[in-house]
Amino acid sequence: MSEDITEILKSWPFDGQNNVRKIVDTNGVEKIQVRIEQGAFQGILQMDLDGRPDGRRPYDKEFVLDHFREKLVGSQNNKSTIEKFLLSREDCREIFDESFTVYERYVFLLQIKDYDRVVRDTERNMEVFRFVKEYGAHREDRQHLERWWPYILRIHYVARVMLEVQENKFSVALRLISEAEGKIENLEEVDSEEFHNERDRSRQALKDLAQEVRDKMPLDPKEALKRALDQAVKREEYEKAAVLRDQLRDLD
Repeated sequence: MSEDITEILKSWPFDGQNNVRKIVDTNGVEKIQVRIEQGAFQGILQMDLDGRPDGRRPYDKEFVLDHFREKLVGSQNNKSTIEKFLLSREDCREIFDESFTVYERYVFLLQIKDYDRVVRDTERNMEVFRFVKEYGAHREDRQHLERWWPYILRIHYVARVMLEVQENKFSVALRLISEAEGKIENLEEVDSEEFHNERDRSRQALKDLAQEVRDKMPLDPKEALKRALDQAVKREEYEKAAVLRDQLRDLD
């Protein structure tokens, strides 16, 4: 098999607006591919859609987090263990590295609107946040991910909202947005520029999303007539506007 990927690159020209796709490999495993082009460099990034993005099984587990959870349970069940279970710097580094690859994947999954998997991946990374905060031996490690809570909550809820919108459950979608806003407002303050910037971005993004959802909601007859009347007046279609006013009066 040739190691040259020229033909693959030719068959998928770079397009900044359409640079992510799903494929199925020869073993039937779904993967995500990202077409990249940086100066003279051209290539394709590839990761698994399920399990770890790199397809590996650390410690014969699906995720390295699963390994450390198992160690935690083992220490809790071992009555002879005196020392509290804690994550070393090296342990945390392993967990951080893995969670970053999951983050990279859900960013691309959001781009291709695979919302179910975005929910799954953000839930997993939020579990990482909580686990490290609880069991990290060093304060720096315990605080390392806390600054990203506004961002991950936003992405998690955006995916959940879009799943409801796809089912035309607009009221549920708006309730989820309100829930997300509440959780972000109630986050414990973190002394970090990233935290404050992401909180501000998330506030605005959720506000914009709520408006998008409201715009998609079907109008009741009266609201539809009001909008049609506004448009008629703007276009100086006065005869049409008069008819619409009469129809509105009939509804009152």
